Amino acid sequence: MTPQYQIRADFDARTIVVYQAYAPAIAEAALQAGRFVAPFSFHRMTWIKPSFLWLMHRSNWARKPGQERVLAVRMTREGWEEALSQAVLTTADPAAVARAAVHVQWDPERSPRGSALNHYSIQVGIGRHLMRTFTDDWIVDLTDLTPQVRKAASLIQTGHAARAQRFLPAERAYPLPPPLENRLSSGV
Repeated sequence: MTPQYQIRADFDARTIVVYQAYAPAIAEAALQAGRFVAPFSFHRMTWIKPSFLWLMHRSNWARKPGQERVLAVRMTREGWEEALSQAVLTTADPAAVARAAVHVQWDPERSPRGSALNHYSIQVGIGRHLMRTFTDDWIVDLTDLTPQVRKAASLIQTGHAARAQRFLPAERAYPLPPPLENRLSSGV
């Protein structure tokens, strides 16, 4: 049985993949530059999600206006864990949340068809004060997943969810250090 609060992600010994959905202009500029550049906003929080299916639910499989392009953002595990070490749960005291450099919230994980599951997926909001560190130091690679998202969505919509599985990233439990795990799950 899956624990109620557990980070599941595509990761290796050095990096973790998080997902974001953007308008075409933002995604195209980032992919051409190999990093986030204008019109990406460096002055507001950006939310990263290690759960591919949660982002598919949020972006309606890249069909929601302003979220038509899905990027896999490969970042260092060191950066990921640094961000998490600065995080405050969005359910905490509002003053603490307002001061936090990083916000964390837990939302129900989703099935390929968008149904809420009985366990939660983490969303991490990187605040503007950490934005340059995130974009310039922590990100290793950007990959456009939009074509595979569209193929998977088409298969799911036509009743071929099993065939769509090959287009979904393999995600497994991410091994957080116990103090960090306790910090992220307390108060939820």
